[in-house]
Amino acid sequence: MLDTFPATTRVVCLASRPAGEPGPENFGIGHQPITEPVPGQLLVRNVYMSVDPAMRGRMETTEKHYTTNFEVGGPLDGSAIGEVVAGDVDGFPVGCYVRHRLGWRDYALVDAATATVVDPDLAPLPDWLGILGQTGFTAYVGLVRTGGLREGDTVFISAAAGAVGSAAGQFAKLLGAERVIGSAGGARKAELLESQLGFDVGIDYRADLPGGLAAAAPDGIDLYFDNVGGEHLVAALHALRQGGRVALCGMIADLRSRADSPPIAHLIQATLKRLTIQGFIVRDHEDLRPEFERRVASWLRTGEVVSRQTITDGLENAADAFLSMLTGGNIGKALVRIGPERLS
Repeated sequence: MLDTFPATTRVVCLASRPAGEPGPENFGIGHQPITEPVPGQLLVRNVYMSVDPAMRGRMETTEKHYTTNFEVGGPLDGSAIGEVVAGDVDGFPVGCYVRHRLGWRDYALVDAATATVVDPDLAPLPDWLGILGQTGFTAYVGLVRTGGLREGDTVFISAAAGAVGSAAGQFAKLLGAERVIGSAGGARKAELLESQLGFDVGIDYRADLPGGLAAAAPDGIDLYFDNVGGEHLVAALHALRQGGRVALCGMIADLRSRADSPPIAHLIQATLKRLTIQGFIVRDHEDLRPEFERRVASWLRTGEVVSRQTITDGLENAADAFLSMLTGGNIGKALVRIGPERLS
């Protein structure tokens, strides 16, 4: 059955753990044999894969309570979309597209129980990794369930030009927020938040984050969606109104430089203002996914939501795409195109 496929697949591996910021030297490309799928398995030719901030933490040795760390010398993994090219599993015909967790390689042998068929007629394939995928779902859960978004709220979102942030800003407006403020690195990105992504105000955090937030929300904010931690969280704590809420999604700033993390004393604001601060892991909220997909697919069809991606071509450039994403080189979802949607 596999005579028409290569004997091996390229796989991106963790060559070494980073000492400080990760670099190209921490990644390598190896080869693994492509084997025949056994009952319950699918051979998938990957088309797109996602690069995500959460992968940064998995490169370290510290224990994670919601995922596993990468092993030195072992393959990386992450969300991907691919075409089923072999396998005999009901509901997964050859030629269909599936979303799964074995990205960072050309071909993947996937357990069908861990894969989901996606419909390219409902939305383009990249959207199923972005605004209709785990990225958009994270934004939705953080706003609706963790953040308890209310009609008329003033919402502040950090890393707002990134994948989760750009989705969260658009969703917040559609879900009833009166004012949505986002932060991004650089004047160009801050302007893009307003001109293309529907934010009321975009703040260049490199210029003056506390001052920009005070000017954008002189009466304070009700909800902070935190993708960054660090000085962003401090600014939000001081800007929140009494009874405000914080949805803790990610704290990438503290992964970059823990030595420069602000003192924990700023948390006294939570007591003084009776704030609710709650972290969340999106996989705990799968019961919301049907509602999320139904709503967001409708917003995409009507043009109420804009899907943005930064796509890098070639598995050999996946590490560069990941490193660029960590330093804000992307607008919207950062993806790698591994191969064509259909082989000619």
